[in-house]
Amino acid sequence: MEQLLSTETIIIELLLIASLVAIAVQRLHLPYTVALVIVGLLIASQETFPLQLTPGLILALFVPPLVFEAAFHLRLGRLRSNLVPILVLAVPGVLITTVVVGLVTSAGIGLSFRVGLVFGALVAATDPVAVVALFRALRVPRRLAVLVEGESLLNDGTAIVTFTIVLSVALSATATTFSPLSASLEFLRVSVGGVVVGLGSGWLISELIARVDDYLIETTLTTVLAFGSYLIADRAGLSGVLAVVTAGLIIGNLGPRGMSPTTRVVLFNFWEYLAFVVNSLVFLLIGLQVDIPHLVANLGPIGIAVLGVVGSRILTVYGLTELAKAWRPRIPWAYRHVLFWGGLRGAVSLALALSLPLGLADSQLLRVMAFGVVLFTLLVQGTTMQFLLRRLGLVQREPEVTEYERRHGRLIATRAALDRLRRLYEEGMISAPTLGQLVSELEEKAAAERRAQHELMVEFPPLEREERQQARREAVRAQRAALEALMDEGTISESIYEELVDELDAAATRSEGERANDKDRLRTD
Repeated sequence: MEQLLSTETIIIELLLIASLVAIAVQRLHLPYTVALVIVGLLIASQETFPLQLTPGLILALFVPPLVFEAAFHLRLGRLRSNLVPILVLAVPGVLITTVVVGLVTSAGIGLSFRVGLVFGALVAATDPVAVVALFRALRVPRRLAVLVEGESLLNDGTAIVTFTIVLSVALSATATTFSPLSASLEFLRVSVGGVVVGLGSGWLISELIARVDDYLIETTLTTVLAFGSYLIADRAGLSGVLAVVTAGLIIGNLGPRGMSPTTRVVLFNFWEYLAFVVNSLVFLLIGLQVDIPHLVANLGPIGIAVLGVVGSRILTVYGLTELAKAWRPRIPWAYRHVLFWGGLRGAVSLALALSLPLGLADSQLLRVMAFGVVLFTLLVQGTTMQFLLRRLGLVQREPEVTEYERRHGRLIATRAALDRLRRLYEEGMISAPTLGQLVSELEEKAAAERRAQHELMVEFPPLEREERQQARREAVRAQRAALEALMDEGTISESIYEELVDELDAAATRSEGERANDKDRLRTD
């Protein structure tokens, strides 16, 4: 009981730290996940944190909700149109990374080639959580975001399957036990089997959701699907990650058709929150688990490992995308630069590193190198991604949107000044003549800003539609709050409250759909 309370206390402390970091980074030009790692490193440098990050904890508890949430929001139409380059990067790309990193680390550090392959496989999976969050904030082209997310979703499963195979080879007594044909067949069995499990479980849950009209039950079913598909595949010796990816794609694209408006709103909010919590805990724990003195003592091997990872990323991104350009649409060079530099490593690499058996030669060194690679990609590549996006001209801030924000900001600032002056007058801090003169000047300025804002919206109608949709959403929120108050007071019954809330949620869903269409008009794919 005491251990349970201790663990609960630690989790609450971590969530509080994550919340404070999230508040702080709103004022800093730093990705949230990178900030969490830095804070974790600072805490770890001061004291030893008692919560251990085990591979089972990451793979079985943290990875499924992260992968499921990303797949849930990925539209099949966009994935299908970019499937060739995504598959090329996620399958041959992982294999090339495994071999190249294995060669570099075995030649540069003195590891055996088989052990080098193990390290190459465990750092082959990309984890672009920090990059994708930045994409959403900066409004980068949607196709670029699909390429980055799609590659990451698929290469997680590919890397884990590859890691399992090369680890079994490395642990075998002789290299003659390795058969390329057997390894390839095993790779296909585990990968295809995981996809089949995801297809079956995703279809089953989507059919159940279509026959249920209760948002609590439907949300629970998606939770069962995210963790259950992983466990079923893993227990069967198949790829749990690919099962979760497939299940998330199925439920995200087929499930909403059978959901009520209330369920869609609740479900999207639930998975967005769960992904935020899990991401926060994972990246904070990454920083807390790093043994800084041990890391410093192995800077040489870590540097060689980083060179191998960066070099293999150059080969896979620029080489494979060049081979895949025969399929349309081709990938622009600017996108390739982002794909290269955005190949961050994270939770999956750490989980695989922590799962290394003690019987494997140099297992402790591989763990330190994995932590070093993850920290390099997060702290160096993650922090410079925004600069790269702006330098490549991929931050889509249309001139009219920028001008609208500028005029809107001036208007809000002027109105805040008016409110402050009136409060000062009521408190006796300024006289009536002073108030009258300043209020007259500011009201004239506010009127001019309102006219300028109106002229801009007349010239660019999507801006007016965007403003209208935002206002409509605020109105729906206000109505829902009023209905909750009426139910709490007993003025209306719970059944009437639920009926009226369904009407409001349907209106909110329609508003979101219209707003998404307007954003597509403002944004260039």
